Amino acid sequence: MKTIVYNPSQIEVNFAEAISQLSDEIEAKLDGIKIIEVENRIKADNPLILFHLQDTDGDIHELVIKLIQKPDKL
Repeated sequence: MKTIVYNPSQIEVNFAEAISQLSDEIEAKLDGIKIIEVENRIKADNPLILFHLQDTDGDIHELVIKLIQKPDKL
């Protein structure tokens, strides 16, 4: 499949949506860390997913996943 539009590409958008939908499964692997909120910025130039987390001490943290598709090789 040739990618014509990269900002954002359809693959980036689909991948970001898939990761967002897996938040329950991700949380189950985080040893007591809770995912409080998942913020999607899927339509951004490079899609972002922000995970708002609470650790076992009650502290709040934020993790950001940024998706960037490299251009297809010619």
